[in-house]
This record gives sequence, C-alpha cells and structure tokens, in this order.
Amino acid sequence: MKKLVLFATVVLLFAWDETAFCQADISMSTHWYNRASYNPASIARPGYLYVFSNVRRQWTGVSGVPTVFNLQASGFNSDLKSGLGLSLISDQVGLNKVVNPSVIYAYRISGEKEESPAISMGLSFGLFVRSIDGSKFEPDNLYDPSLIYENKTTYRPDANLGFEYQRQHLIFGLSGTHLFAIGKSDSTFMNTSHRYGYLIYLNSDNESYNYSLGGQFTNRHNLTVFEVNGTIRFKHPTGLIKGPSELFDLGLTLRSTRQLTFLAGINLSPNLRMGYVYDYDFDFKSTLNGTHEILLEYRIQTRTRHALNEWNWYY
Repeated sequence: MKKLVLFATVVLLFAWDETAFCQADISMSTHWYNRASYNPASIARPGYLYVFSNVRRQWTGVSGVPTVFNLQASGFNSDLKSGLGLSLISDQVGLNKVVNPSVIYAYRISGEKEESPAISMGLSFGLFVRSIDGSKFEPDNLYDPSLIYENKTTYRPDANLGFEYQRQHLIFGLSGTHLFAIGKSDSTFMNTSHRYGYLIYLNSDNESYNYSLGGQFTNRHNLTVFEVNGTIRFKHPTGLIKGPSELFDLGLTLRSTRQLTFLAGINLSPNLRMGYVYDYDFDFKSTLNGTHEILLEYRIQTRTRHALNEWNWYY
C-alpha cells in the first residue's frame, strides 16, 4: 500500500502542468454524489451496480450558456477486486460542443471484509471530440482572423487517472484529468489537464439521519477553486435488522468563486434516487443567473449483506 501511495504522489506531481489552459472540465455541482467524471478510482466500491445521470443548465435565460449531460454506469467484481464502468459526457457552450465517451477501470486493495478500509487506483480511457459550428458566427468584424467560419471537428485520445482511500467514515482522493494534454500548448481544440483533491467525512451512526462534510480543490494552470460541502440525509427507522432507510437529503456547497449551491434529493425507492441542484452566482449581474441541475441515481444490490447497509447510499 505504501508503494501505491508513493506512486500516486509521483504521478500527480509530474502531472502538475504549467501551460496555459483553454478548456475547463464540465461543471457539475452533483459531483459530491458521484466523482467518477474526474476520479475513476471512485467506482471501486463493492456491493452494487450503479447508474448515474444528470443534466445541468447554467445561467438560465442567457443565450448560448453551458448545457451538460452526463451518464455513467459501473459495477464491482469482488473476486477480481476490480470495478468497470462506462461514461458519456456531452458539454455544449454556444457554438462549441464536446462529446467525451470513455471506459473506466479501477482496482481495489483492502482487507478480507468488503467494508474494510481500502485504497483504489483507477484509469479511464476514451475519446475527446470537439466541434465548432463557425457558420453561425455573427461578428462585428467579418475579417477577424481569430475566428473560425467553418464547421470543424477534432478527435483526440483522452485519459484520467485517480487514487482514492475509502473507509466507513472517510474518503480521500487525488486525481488528474486529460493526461494527454499535459505539456501541450494552448489551442482552441485542446482539452486541459486538471488536478483534484478532496476529503469527505461520513457519519451514519444516528438512526434518524446521516451527514457528510467535505472539502475539495480543483486546479488548472494558475487557477485553483476551493469548495466545502455539507449534506444531511434523513432516515426512517424500520425496526429491521437491515437498519433504517434513507428518505430525503438536503445539502449546501460554498465555492471560493463566490458561488452558493443548494442540493436536495429524495429516495423514490430503496434503489432509486432523484435530486435537484440550484446554483447562485454572486458575481453574475443578472436576475436570470440561476443554474439548475437534475440527477437520477439507480443501484442494483449484488450481494445481500448487513455490511453493505452500513455505507447506506452510494458514496
């Protein structure tokens, strides 16, 4: 395990790219529920097949604003100590559109019990497709050489690498995205490498509620964003040996970029959860600056064990 932690540190330090950035990762406030889009190691959790989807519409009421669609599915094989997943991300901003399909693999090292503390390493590999419809430009200067006036699409290989330490009450992770962009010069079509680090504390000891507290940083080139999150999940005591069932949750996120996020979710069934997110940007001077996000989570329990319930919903 010490060798794996050392390797993680070396890789992330090597990946600390100092070139100019040209394209940010997708913006999703629901990453506190699902981290697989930027850390593939997070899918190495036993007990469930898991499906996550969300749609984000940023700055409602403004033309050409970012619209993100994300779909991910993953499962874990305890005999192979491996998780396998698929991911599809679509991100459209104005005349620019990105489609990013990928395959995710993660390997988990833990004790004999599935609920034992564990460290996992994950890698995702896929394709980064960006297109610009330059025919829809309406510039004041028709001869601006910096603009593209035709339809253009580029295809680039893409990879993410991450590490995560998991135990019943604590999750710690480090990851880097778009590894093929490290050291590359800035361009309109280049995807930019990002670095992530986070720490999440989980507590499910109370029969009436669970809660989590988390902090995260995101870095790309000379810009670093910090955020903190707190979420409480209310439960209904069932009186059964499997323990109380979760009903609904409320959360709050604050970012160093002066953004405040409200999160809410409801468990429609033991395996189906729906959530809603609202972002407020204090620096966006418009009465129509709200950002909305809707998510659906579905899980299929692959093993019936009391230990699985200790983790409650998928984290």
